[in-house]
Amino acid sequence: QVQLVESGGGSVQAGGSLRVTCVASGSIGSVNCMAWFRQALGKEREGVAIITTAGDTTHYADSVKGRFTISQDKTKTTLYLQMNSLKPEDTAMYYCAAKVRGGTCSPASEGAFDYWGQGTQVTVSS
Repeated sequence: QVQLVESGGGSVQAGGSLRVTCVASGSIGSVNCMAWFRQALGKEREGVAIITTAGDTTHYADSVKGRFTISQDKTKTTLYLQMNSLKPEDTAMYYCAAKVRGGTCSPASEGAFDYWGQGTQVTVSS
């Protein structure tokens, strides 16, 4: 079992920055990929970014490339998402996810992730 707890959400004006954090605990040695997903009100959840725990390979959704950066600390227990140049359309609940099974580590592979946090709200005003 892996437990994930997000924090750091909040309200910011368009063009501003915010960093959300996810702390992982439990059987973190079994995690091979971590990700951030988001879900806006009335919309489906979408992948934002992923990072592999072994090689720190990252992939981003086109909508956030060049603005968001996913990273993890050396102990692999804390995941970050640095969000710059925020837009109102970035408003959503942001979820941290961890994958322990095999399969694709991709923002498009929501079903491959095994554990989820409770989410943290990010609101961007124009």
